[in-house]
Amino acid sequence: MDRFNQYDELAHSNRLAVHMVRVYGWMFLGLIITAITAFVTVASPLGALVINPISLIILFLAEMGIVVFLSARIVNMSFTTASAAFIVYSVLNGLTLSLIFYVYRLGSVANVFFITALFFGVMSVYGAVTKNDLTKVGSILFMGFIGIIIASIVNFFVASTMLQWIISYAGVAVFLGLTAYDVQKIKKYYGAFAGTPKEDNIAIFGALNLYLDFIN
Repeated sequence: MDRFNQYDELAHSNRLAVHMVRVYGWMFLGLIITAITAFVTVASPLGALVINPISLIILFLAEMGIVVFLSARIVNMSFTTASAAFIVYSVLNGLTLSLIFYVYRLGSVANVFFITALFFGVMSVYGAVTKNDLTKVGSILFMGFIGIIIASIVNFFVASTMLQWIISYAGVAVFLGLTAYDVQKIKKYYGAFAGTPKEDNIAIFGALNLYLDFIN
């Protein structure tokens, strides 16, 4: 019986590993699509679209709509719809993030990207191996995220440099924590949907969460 249990645990661990590879594969695909879209936008007439405030608002609302749509319907929709929505979101995010290349040099953007990738990797590993339940921490971090949004809106009007620095450092801390929390949450979701037709959908949803952590 013990040998059977050990075999079952090993099989589950192997299936979970395959699932996590699928999740990170979709996440990296999203990042690649976003990067390519941003470069194409800057080098084409599409650049005029993203520097228009009205267009930016429309793009932002469209992105928020896709995130809400996927979050609410991921289990019930088809895999084709889920993957298409994720790809469309990655493209829209590439359009909005292309603004970065109008403000910062490519070298600076590359440095920040690699630093982000390093921290993201460390927190991903922590979330995957830790035995601590991060559920309560995730709730606190989500409240911190809401606070950052509110503070950012306020700072849009007051334009405080000090508040901007506080928001920046708080944002890094919150999304580092959310990275570990989301990795652990993905493992729990897999336990609930393993072996079902919705396993691929859950991979898309996990990829979206990690993509958002990385981008933010």
